[in-house]
Amino acid sequence: MPLVSMKDMLKKAGRGGYAVGYFEAWNEESLEAVIDAAEEADSPVIIGCGGSMADQDWFNRHGLSYFAALGIEAAAQARVPVALILNEVPEFEQIVEGIKAGFNVVMMDTSKFSFKKNLEITKKIVKIAHPKGVSVEAELGELPMAKNGAFDIDSYNKTDPEEAAIFAEETGVDALSVSIGNVHVLTKGKARIDFERLKDIRERVDIPLVIHGGTGFPADAVRKVIKLGVCKFNVGTILKKIYLEETKKYVSKINELNQIQQLVGSRMQKDIFHKATLQMKEKVKYFIRLYGSWGKA
Repeated sequence: MPLVSMKDMLKKAGRGGYAVGYFEAWNEESLEAVIDAAEEADSPVIIGCGGSMADQDWFNRHGLSYFAALGIEAAAQARVPVALILNEVPEFEQIVEGIKAGFNVVMMDTSKFSFKKNLEITKKIVKIAHPKGVSVEAELGELPMAKNGAFDIDSYNKTDPEEAAIFAEETGVDALSVSIGNVHVLTKGKARIDFERLKDIRERVDIPLVIHGGTGFPADAVRKVIKLGVCKFNVGTILKKIYLEETKKYVSKINELNQIQQLVGSRMQKDIFHKATLQMKEKVKYFIRLYGSWGKA
């Protein structure tokens, strides 16, 4: 089916009391794992790629347009509602190119910007995106990055509720990523969530809220934050971790290369990425169930 508006998808999730997952992909196999999981769970899903972690020369020359084409075709073949996001790119021009390429959701990494600069550039993004029917996600507050998978710092700039109200009103964004204790690439331990801050934000902001750093987000906090307005979770690190571990495990057992055509790129059971793709699919299904979107397609 054609790409579905993320704005509409998240509004429906908000009314239904569940959240939709964005599960980051980086190649054909990982993209297929996400789509297959969503179809088996009969769930809406957000697919896409992240721009910040990619080599920028490659991403600008090839990666952005390649992934747009893959995502559009994957959505066209999918039996569930799919939105396609260009996630956390560092440059405004990449947003422009992403819209041209066919992404129907865009988000720029503005985590290092001042409130004023973030406000200004997000307004520019909304101005060029909305006339094209493209949803815009923005972020407010500092989302820290775990080091070697761990994080134990409390002194960083979480999302200010009053600033969030001004930002949402003046920019007209469709979804707002908030910093309430969630942490990027956290694989050791769980984030400490500031529920009171989220509650204050929700009282001032009525657009869908987003949690980045889904890998280290505590499972027992998911239902509570959904009730406080979170309609979307981003998950990436744990999927890459599973994919890498399963691939490494399988490749280490290969002791003969006389079936090279089956081992590389065949999509058969002997393909080196086959088990990794299956394990990633199962993890995506786990998150879909956790977020409550199972059966909501």
